[in-house]
Amino acid sequence: MITRARIFFLSVAALLGTGATVAQAEDGYDLWLRYQPLAPALRTDTAARATTLVVAGDSPTLQAATAELRRGFGAMDGAAPTITATVGDGAIVLATPARAATLGLGTIDLADLGQDGFLIKAMTIGSRRVTLVAANSDIGLLYGAFRLLETVEQGLPMASLDIRSAPKLQLRVLDHWDNLDRTVERGYAGQSIWDWWTLPDWKGPRYTDYARANASIGINGAVLNNVNAKPESLTAPYIAKAAALADVFRPYCIKVYLSARFTAPMEIGGLKTADPLDPQVRAWWAAKANEIYRAIPDFGGFLVKANSEGQPGPQDYNRTHADGANMLAAAVRPHGGIIMYRAFVYEKGQAEDRARQAYDDFKPLDGQFAANVIVQVKNGAIDFQPREPFHPLFGRMPKTPLMMEFQITKEYLGFATHLVYLGPLFEETLASDTYEQGRGSTVAKVVEGTLDHQRLTGMAGIANIGSDRNWTGATFNQANWYAFGRFAWDPQSSARTIADEWAAMTFTPDPRFVRPVTDMMMASREAAVDYMTPLGLAHQMGTGHHYGPAPWVGTLARPEWNPTYYAQANADGIGFDRTARGSNAVAQYLPPVAAMFADPAKTPERYLLWFHHMPWPARLASGDTVWNTLVHHYDRGVAAVGDMQRTWAAMAPYVDADRFAEARTFLDIQHNEAKWWRDASIAYFGSISRQPLPSGAVQPDHPLDYYEALTFPFAPGH
Repeated sequence: MITRARIFFLSVAALLGTGATVAQAEDGYDLWLRYQPLAPALRTDTAARATTLVVAGDSPTLQAATAELRRGFGAMDGAAPTITATVGDGAIVLATPARAATLGLGTIDLADLGQDGFLIKAMTIGSRRVTLVAANSDIGLLYGAFRLLETVEQGLPMASLDIRSAPKLQLRVLDHWDNLDRTVERGYAGQSIWDWWTLPDWKGPRYTDYARANASIGINGAVLNNVNAKPESLTAPYIAKAAALADVFRPYCIKVYLSARFTAPMEIGGLKTADPLDPQVRAWWAAKANEIYRAIPDFGGFLVKANSEGQPGPQDYNRTHADGANMLAAAVRPHGGIIMYRAFVYEKGQAEDRARQAYDDFKPLDGQFAANVIVQVKNGAIDFQPREPFHPLFGRMPKTPLMMEFQITKEYLGFATHLVYLGPLFEETLASDTYEQGRGSTVAKVVEGTLDHQRLTGMAGIANIGSDRNWTGATFNQANWYAFGRFAWDPQSSARTIADEWAAMTFTPDPRFVRPVTDMMMASREAAVDYMTPLGLAHQMGTGHHYGPAPWVGTLARPEWNPTYYAQANADGIGFDRTARGSNAVAQYLPPVAAMFADPAKTPERYLLWFHHMPWPARLASGDTVWNTLVHHYDRGVAAVGDMQRTWAAMAPYVDADRFAEARTFLDIQHNEAKWWRDASIAYFGSISRQPLPSGAVQPDHPLDYYEALTFPFAPGH
């Protein structure tokens, strides 16, 4: 009997016999670690020279590095390097400086690379060609092994490698907004990858692949549960589940953290209060920390969301955020743990201007936090908008280490289906100048701790990972996970360079593919800003689920939940006045920045309506009016997505059929939704401004009431 599988096999064999190429189907699971054979036209002498592998040591981390090198070079060259103790021609050597010297590789100075940094260097020892990966620790060697493989994936020659790299931040952490029922808040890639029901007994291979992917880009921590935490996360059964994941992650030097619910002492501890100054409460947290560390000796510590969006916190007891953070810090301090305390607060309902509240709450506490507390601050003062000016806390808390928080999942940027590469957003924020110590005091330098000599540094990213086979809901969303890791390693990285790397490894290093696709990726975030929130508008999305445009919503219970609150559109103009005439949020920045943002003539146009209420007919630098410019931006955003569609259509020869079709279909969705954004926004703001459309602009497809009537009760991630 000839089965369907047999027919398929015979068909493939016939094609191969004729010399035809059968494209390998790909589903995105391998991420940027595909290790595909390099095309002959692009192949260098790289893989062919990886004949043997010399590894100094046998720790679990070095075993992981060895396995990865054999997997990678074996796939790219067809034969894995053999493991040997002898440094021969074509050897890859993983060694500390002391071991390198005993192998005859000379003196290696790695004093500037710390424990996580690495050196990759092509060397000639006599007639032997050697590639040395050197580091001061096993984790540095693992990071170096991954970077070596990535250079080969990109088609770069091993013969000239000379790379020194060390992370500028200590904590490089993914925050998973994953719930115990496996739903993911603001997640658009399926269920949580943590199968809490089968843990701790079943530790599937996906957990190891997750750790591999993170280690490959230098991520060294994972917060397993949602910041809107359930107290059960801190009970013995769930501690055992977290410990099982920690066991899988440990060879890859990824620490696990847990989000802590502030009222856990009451909810699972039986206490009558969660007052951080109460001795019984402090004793409960100390005992809970001891329990966790017995199960997870290298537990990282707690992430805390307090007094925000209904979450309990120290202010419920008339205590400060410093009081709450320091209580938890005392509990984990004996074990070397830390507290990441989020500055995302607006519990009190700052009706005048929500953007002010984090600064108003935290700035007076500068210098009051314990040494093992780092305050985690979002990139902007509102909530992961398509564009925000940098958060005013950066540069204003010199006595407190601040940890950058970026969102990788695209809660406000079209979910999984819109192609929006976040590298430019990360770079824009980190390159912003705070003027803390004069010109050049960038947000990146604040986060790195170099301006104020901070001991504790870090960056957190809200993960976009789920149970979908491709991890992130769409292939191009993998680029944002990758970019976060690169920026967490070096906040002064280049978004374009990162996009080049990712495209080459994820698809093909062929420059005929990489150049246009990188251009497309680099333009994608600006396109989204244009069709969603141009000129500094913010929070114009559908309420609750944040899907699609809803600038007309203004009836919700709290003012700062309403899109109308942020646009402040009326017959006179549009924009939120944050100057001294309005909320005076500009005063939260240092004087050079405040002076720029206070003057509409000096404010960069991309932030104009964030800081100023502008008359509709006001003329901008271009000579055109605010209204006309707004419409032009909406049109430009839609057109940019059309350009992306045309670019991608030309990439068909370079991409497997499945991933090509996915991206093409999602770009179709994005184009339709960009036009929806454009039409709905123009219909609403046009009804307010009573301004005619500029010459050449087309009317929306439907009247305003059509767009207002659309509802999406089952939008994902909510």
